[in-house]
Amino acid sequence: MRAIGVRELKAHLSQVLRDVQAGEDVLVTDRGRVIAELRRPGAVAEAATPSERALSRMAAGGHLRVGEPQINPYPLSPVTSFRGNALELLDEIREERL
Repeated sequence: MRAIGVRELKAHLSQVLRDVQAGEDVLVTDRGRVIAELRRPGAVAEAATPSERALSRMAAGGHLRVGEPQINPYPLSPVTSFRGNALELLDEIREERL
């Protein structure tokens, strides 16, 4: 289940509706408070564990803000490190200078 703000919902309504049709549940928020829940007609909103059910109830009541997965803004570095410890690397560098 993911949360989406009203403004973002307006901008991406067609895509969100396709996601809902595919089976995803979406919480609609206004200023951080849940105001609506979108799901396929007839879909059961039953979480797997009691703790997930409790969290869903809290989110639906506006007592909990549902976070979205964060995209890593820092991609993996193409720089590779050398093998060995720092002392061995320093000795190697110093020998190259002599």
